[in-house]
Amino acid sequence: MDTPLFPAPAATEDARAPTLATIAYDRLKRSIFDFELIPGDRFSESDIAGRLGMSRTPVREALVRLQREGYLDVQFKSGWTVRPLDFDLFENLYDLRLVLETTAVRRLCEGESDQAARTALSALEKVWLVPKEARQSVAAEVADYDEQFHLAIVKAAGNPEIARVHEMVTDRLRIIRRLDFAQPARVDATYEEHAQILKALLRRRADQAVMLLRAHIETSQTEVRKITLHKLYAARSKAAAKPADTPAEKKRR
Repeated sequence: MDTPLFPAPAATEDARAPTLATIAYDRLKRSIFDFELIPGDRFSESDIAGRLGMSRTPVREALVRLQREGYLDVQFKSGWTVRPLDFDLFENLYDLRLVLETTAVRRLCEGESDQAARTALSALEKVWLVPKEARQSVAAEVADYDEQFHLAIVKAAGNPEIARVHEMVTDRLRIIRRLDFAQPARVDATYEEHAQILKALLRRRADQAVMLLRAHIETSQTEVRKITLHKLYAARSKAAAKPADTPAEKKRR
């Protein structure tokens, strides 16, 4: 069964008081994105309930939600499994991401500049147009900064529907983009590439900004095609070296 690009949204949670199911969902999803759980890992509801210190009911709700979003599979008597990476889906999402972001960049450069857009670009300057010694070097932090860079550009373009779809695409691609930053060279390259894109945006040079952005995204897309099981295990080893919220019970087939 193919994974949908955009699964049906879950019911809105009470922002004032997150339920135990919401907390379990957030922690499990983070475990997937941080490679504490990797494709092929198996576990039961009881395993996760014990790790999270919760009853099985909220854990089951969280697992079903993650299954609906395409992160997990469940089999009778075999328990839950982290779903294998769907590279065809990622290719489609990268193509969509490219359309959304290049459209946003053209709107930013060719439309009327407003205060919100200028403020957003100014905030990005403080992160990306900095001396080398002031750069962040922790890969996970740079991955978060990278994500916020692209979200901010699309949002600044002023089309809320483009921004909404782009945010969903970003969420689906997060695990893959984090793997890209497992390579130290990609951290330095990202700073250089973002700086060039940002300078073109500030000068309102649409063609140059689109060209640079396209090359930046296509480089990331190429790196995704090189992902192997070894890289996933290497990423998990790095995650295991740090304190984790939810260390996973790892049972391989």
